[in-house]
Amino acid sequence: MEFTVVYDNNVYDAALRTAWGFACWVDTPEGAVLFDTGGDGPTLLGNLARMGLDPQAIDAVVLSHAHGDHTGGLAGLLDTGVRPIVYVPAVFPASFKENVRARADLVEVTGPVEILPGVYTTGQVGSGIVEQALAVETGDGLIVVTGCAHPGVVEMVRRAREASPSPRPSPYQGEGVVALVMGGFHLRDTGQAQIEAIMADLRSLGVQRVAPCHCTGDPARQIFAEAFGTEYFPAGAGWTVTFRAK
Repeated sequence: MEFTVVYDNNVYDAALRTAWGFACWVDTPEGAVLFDTGGDGPTLLGNLARMGLDPQAIDAVVLSHAHGDHTGGLAGLLDTGVRPIVYVPAVFPASFKENVRARADLVEVTGPVEILPGVYTTGQVGSGIVEQALAVETGDGLIVVTGCAHPGVVEMVRRAREASPSPRPSPYQGEGVVALVMGGFHLRDTGQAQIEAIMADLRSLGVQRVAPCHCTGDPARQIFAEAFGTEYFPAGAGWTVTFRAK
């Protein structure tokens, strides 16, 4: 099972374009999911082409929240003729949902939903900027992918664990293993003491590895890198990680 950052403002593979936003391609034995679509179609589609990823292989698109840097590439993606099922939080603007329905099947998400076998959305999280994250079961534990984690990355991980029906045993205080949390952590304006508290909470939830990118902010990424050591990944556009299928 592969997780590939295909759109991000942080560079990993210099052959890819970077721009403000986030998108992650999730390849499973049951199909492919695109989580978020970045801020524009040309950058998204160009990066997919450079990485040899065919948009026609996408079975589902999951949008984390309604900000343009996560939804802006959807129109360009649909222009290719691909017709995935699109999952959005129910609070998305009515006009956005109507535009998608004219071109693809749309699912309005409130609570947790299984998208493909072993692939779940958390359902709507938060009361301000409402967001959903992706929870993917692998043979190495749960993978959590966040768009921006506006409701807080700890809360997103907690809800991802609840969405997955079968967390694996773990030495972390009886919790199930969260093999990796990746994506935007929204910590650009967060101080070190608060970040350290967040890291402690993530550890208590069984988080083993982290790959923060997009809106996490460079100072926060450095703090995570120092704390997690070899269990930290410098994710950016073009970064890929592989886990065993469950």
